[in-house]
Amino acid sequence: MELAPGAEKLIYNKETGEHRLIGNIHITYQSNVIYCDSASYFEKSSLLKMYGNVHLNKRDTLNLYCDSLHYDSKIRKAKLWGNVRIRDKDFKITTDSLDFDSKNEVAVYRNGGRVESTLKKETLHSKSGYFYPKSKNITVSGNVLFKNEQSTMYSDSLRYNYASKKAFFFGPTKILRTDKTKIVCKKGWYKMDTEEGVLQQNASITKEHQFVSADSLYINETKGISVGKGNVYFTDNKKGMGFKGTIFFSSKKANKSYLTGKAVVEYKLKDDTLFIHADTLFTLTDSTEQLSLVKGYHNAKFFSKNTQGICDSLTYQRKEGILEMYTEPILWSNKAELKGEKIKIFLRDSLIERAEIQAKATVITEVDSMNMYNQVGGKNIFAYFNLKNELKRIDVNGNAQTIYFPEETLQKDSVIEIQRKGMSRLYSSDIKIYLDSNQFSKVVYLDQADGVFYPMEKINKEEQYIVGFSWNASRRPKSKKDLFPIEKEVEKSVVKPIKKEKKGKRK
Repeated sequence: MELAPGAEKLIYNKETGEHRLIGNIHITYQSNVIYCDSASYFEKSSLLKMYGNVHLNKRDTLNLYCDSLHYDSKIRKAKLWGNVRIRDKDFKITTDSLDFDSKNEVAVYRNGGRVESTLKKETLHSKSGYFYPKSKNITVSGNVLFKNEQSTMYSDSLRYNYASKKAFFFGPTKILRTDKTKIVCKKGWYKMDTEEGVLQQNASITKEHQFVSADSLYINETKGISVGKGNVYFTDNKKGMGFKGTIFFSSKKANKSYLTGKAVVEYKLKDDTLFIHADTLFTLTDSTEQLSLVKGYHNAKFFSKNTQGICDSLTYQRKEGILEMYTEPILWSNKAELKGEKIKIFLRDSLIERAEIQAKATVITEVDSMNMYNQVGGKNIFAYFNLKNELKRIDVNGNAQTIYFPEETLQKDSVIEIQRKGMSRLYSSDIKIYLDSNQFSKVVYLDQADGVFYPMEKINKEEQYIVGFSWNASRRPKSKKDLFPIEKEVEKSVVKPIKKEKKGKRK
């Protein structure tokens, strides 16, 4: 120990080996420069005790201040009491008592402390904390509160590296940003300056009208990237859309995202909600972050109250209201089943205006439970719908064929009886069919027709169906749960109801 000139009094006790120093103490000891009002050094035990305005400087980089300090030079550990402050070039710690390991450069407080940046507005409060000046890490636990100009963080325990501005969570954590974003998780890390992080275990982000949760979330606000893994759930109630899946990736700058694993996207229509599922779903948003396009690949299905469909892949253009189905598509609307090699659906609000069926096209409606069906087939079909989502007209272009069961309505007293007289089978190049309540009301042949009528008792079962006939009622999704026929785990709608507008007449 080296004592600098200036001490007012020096007292030595030979029996105890105590060197007592009083007034203006300035000591250099084990590379530490120490100032205090009074000090005692016990030579035998190598114990140094300092009192009053204690200031310890370590290699000009770390400063400790307190009312009293005991330092055991054998183990190079110190205890500090009263108005304790530790400061380096980046941060300072304030607490009432603290343990300092000089050899390993670790400071520990256990009765509440405050860590404050000396470079910017940034503070950290906790019940206990471990301060590592060399690695610039702070590990804190118990009622942790972190604040900077952008965020306020509450946590059970975390480690913060103030050089990289990176916080690691080890317990329930909540981050509130000034833009009203709320981040919640139990484990992970987060960079306070760039707003980049990995959130795990019950992770969720709430921002204004948006909410997203997953088993694990990666976010990078600077690059505009989001990645979700495991039970991904998203909803935007302002835009009336949401999705679920197992893996999710989104690029805000590219306005693109994809969703896989039990993936389903839902979009709020005027009087309905459209649910779209596929093994993999891609979505595009426009400059206003509105959903503009959905692409579904493999095992695609969709469901709404008015319309359902299955196919291998599909695209949905929201603004244009166009839904296209590819590879063995089947479309159901009301009592009609439509099939072909490709189907293009034109939607208005929640209703189908028309559907274009290309190649090997068929439209079938069930007459009754006696395996009788009104059927239309041809090369290409254009189907038009009314406001009840019922077929009102069918145009067949090329190789048109129809089979239908005309009915006759009889009224006896107050009883109305519907009788079927037989089956009509007609062929032509092009046909226009008009329907009323899903029944054929008028058939117009644009070319020479070849037809025959069979009374009910003389119907030949082999001629009862058009070429390519199939009826697939069992494959029709009856609800959004049927988008996942095995596990059926699509639950409540992720979109809150939007206030319905008054219905207007279709233009």
